[in-house]
Amino acid sequence: MFQGSGKERAKALTDFYADDEIKAIFDISGGDIANEIIPYLDFDFIKRTKKDFWGYSDLTTIVNALYTKAGKTSVLYQVRNLVYNPEFQKRKFFDSFVNGGNALFDFPYEFVQGESMEGVVVGGNIRCFLKLAGTDCFPDLNGKILLLESLGGSVLQMVTYLSQLKMLGAFEKVGGILLGTFTKLEESEGSCCMADLVKEYAGNIPIAKTRFIGHGTDSYAVRIGAKYKFRKNAVVF
Repeated sequence: MFQGSGKERAKALTDFYADDEIKAIFDISGGDIANEIIPYLDFDFIKRTKKDFWGYSDLTTIVNALYTKAGKTSVLYQVRNLVYNPEFQKRKFFDSFVNGGNALFDFPYEFVQGESMEGVVVGGNIRCFLKLAGTDCFPDLNGKILLLESLGGSVLQMVTYLSQLKMLGAFEKVGGILLGTFTKLEESEGSCCMADLVKEYAGNIPIAKTRFIGHGTDSYAVRIGAKYKFRKNAVVF
């Protein structure tokens, strides 16, 4: 049913970290079960390596665990976008991955509440991020910028997730919220729906949104575990 057990898949990932010929790790999976490997990862070893892990969606669990347990930044990005939308993606990817530029990370955004926020970015796919709740891989949210996005999910599901975050005390701790795209929700309810819901649950903290982080083929990348400063018409990390 699965391509190996959780333990076997964790070993495969650890082997990638150990292979000096591999400069970065790109995981193209999604869906579910990524968190099955977390108990078997050697975070002490991974912490000593220098390569980046790239992934998105269900891999939200992995990129946040790598930050929380190993102190490593990872990249929330789907490398298959180079195939899905090559004209848009290739120049940005080459600039950032090969030349060390910021084109892939310099995404447009706008504030829907407040005018500035700064802090280490955590989060990602809202459903998958909450799989870490109650575990030692769930990041300390104090002063963080909480990134939230989703492919699927109705209004009722989003209310469920936001209610759980509220019960976790998330909105009292974070320094701000960055909203990416909520693909299915926006198709049915419009692009303002999630922002309105978040304002209802989060209170008066700064909230920005971008249509360039999420499951779209025009999505940029975000470094989970890196510090960002968001200002009107500018982003610095």
